[in-house]
Amino acid sequence: MNILYLDNHLLVARKPAGMLIQGNHTADENLLDRGKAFLKVKFNKPGNVFLGLVHRLDRPVSGVVVFARTSTAARRLSDQFRKRTVEKCYVALVEGKVAKTGRLVHDIARRQTKSRIVTRGGQRAELSFERVAYRRGISHIRVNLATGRHHQIRVQFAHIGHPVWGDFKYGSRAPFPNRAIALHALSLTVAHPTQKERMTFEAAPEAFWPKGFI
Repeated sequence: MNILYLDNHLLVARKPAGMLIQGNHTADENLLDRGKAFLKVKFNKPGNVFLGLVHRLDRPVSGVVVFARTSTAARRLSDQFRKRTVEKCYVALVEGKVAKTGRLVHDIARRQTKSRIVTRGGQRAELSFERVAYRRGISHIRVNLATGRHHQIRVQFAHIGHPVWGDFKYGSRAPFPNRAIALHALSLTVAHPTQKERMTFEAAPEAFWPKGFI
């Protein structure tokens, strides 16, 4: 398990693309159970190990994930996500040439395993972005999320005609390596649940991302 940070209150890990964040109806490996197993061995803990899930990444997305090691930490971190004081930066490769900078605001509604842009009855979804590079029909962008809706980046960029590379669910026409999509949670900044200091955790994209883009 790729551990980025560990103390008595937090476990921060790098999620590989393709891994579930939490177990589902399948028997596929997931990051939450892997984290619990890591703590059990490292600290020789008997019985069940507590590890709180306070945010999520989609299965085909890689990047930084913060877990809480105590119920108090879980409550305080969840409160930060709810109040939108967490800073979330992503990198993505999207099809076509996007504007140099921009801000997207839509209403998003979730329908089972997909989300879509709606004119009424949805939740406000807001992000800002900058284009870092453009080559061979692909824009390399950095995205700062103001909200955290289901599939938000994927849905909003697909809606403006620039789906994430490899994201067939939202209109991409080209496969990305390892059945992943070209979306990565680059950094996450939170206030430590007990010390209160702002902490930023970072992880580079997968090694299989095409050279020359990142």
